[in-house]
Amino acid sequence: MESAHRTVSSEAEELILVDENDMEVGFLSKAECHNGAGQMHRAFSVFLFNDAGELLLQQRSDLKRLWPGYWSNTCCSHPRRGESMAVATQRRLSDELNIDTSLEFVYKFAYQASFNEAGSENELCHVYLGKVKDDVVPNEQEIAAVRFVSPTALLAEFETQSDRLTPWFKMEWFALIEKHREILSSYCALQ
Repeated sequence: MESAHRTVSSEAEELILVDENDMEVGFLSKAECHNGAGQMHRAFSVFLFNDAGELLLQQRSDLKRLWPGYWSNTCCSHPRRGESMAVATQRRLSDELNIDTSLEFVYKFAYQASFNEAGSENELCHVYLGKVKDDVVPNEQEIAAVRFVSPTALLAEFETQSDRLTPWFKMEWFALIEKHREILSSYCALQ
């Protein structure tokens, strides 16, 4: 499979520490950013839809430190030290899913979520929407499975299987529906 040559994220890579205004304040390893309650760092989440308006979900690898085996939005990661958001989003879409597509920035927000004693996310996260036209080839070291889901089916999953979905995915999806519905509706049909 093609995933063998793609890059896997590393706990040693340096991430960008930011303040609540998204201003850079330093750099720290990915591992250190996620220890304890976490250090606020820049991140991104991507939501990609097919022509039928279904959202591409990924199930996080069981090798992930935080939320292993949980279902999440299409791609979520971090820009590295010295890397622009545009470069980082395309790098991770390629590394994780073998996808190259244009993205539309929608909003950013700060959140903190802890995963038992394993660590926490403490991120200022940039949220993007886009279309997927390529064949999706998951990197098996990063992703356990992928699937497409309609917005209606996704809302049902949030009701019945919320404990198997990542916390940022839930926050972002409901913010997209409640605050950015017009943009979201250009990618999928909402009830």
